Amino acid sequence: MKQIQSRRVLMMATHGYEESELFDVRQALLDAGAKVSLASPSRTPITGVVWDEQAGASKDSTRAITPDHLLEDVAVDDYDALVLPGGLSNPDTLRMVPAAVEIVKRFIDEDKTVAAICHAPWMLVEADALQGRRATGWYSLRRDMSNAGATVIDEPVVVDGRLITSRMPADIPAFAAAIVTALDA
Repeated sequence: MKQIQSRRVLMMATHGYEESELFDVRQALLDAGAKVSLASPSRTPITGVVWDEQAGASKDSTRAITPDHLLEDVAVDDYDALVLPGGLSNPDTLRMVPAAVEIVKRFIDEDKTVAAICHAPWMLVEADALQGRRATGWYSLRRDMSNAGATVIDEPVVVDGRLITSRMPADIPAFAAAIVTALDA
């Protein structure tokens, strides 16, 4: 794991992110030696939700994080990878923010690693990044992903070139490992 220590990762989120998909993935990347920054539409602290497996629903998180950068200040050239945590409202809000969609498009166009989990593939749909790609995501997004041109596969993690996708919080270990592997290459 020598390469990852020189890698810079951008995470992008706003209110409503799935807590473990942001914090656990971020920690796995930091533990592997990557430098991780968070961008959002605002610099005010953002909060997320926690998926409750038994209830089959999310509840509000009490854990907040302060973004490092505003979306409009992100220089894509400064980063090696983009990680998009899910949560229902986080990507649904971000896909309506032109700067967020443009960041995804730039990472895809520059063939950089892009990783999206749970509902975050909505950002890939909005950025027209799924045509001819293999991908996965949360169950309710699969038709959207297929309509956007993806071959949708029900696996914990799907890697198609530099595109990495996962379905849900339970897939975080496989998702984080795939990102680390991609960054260490």
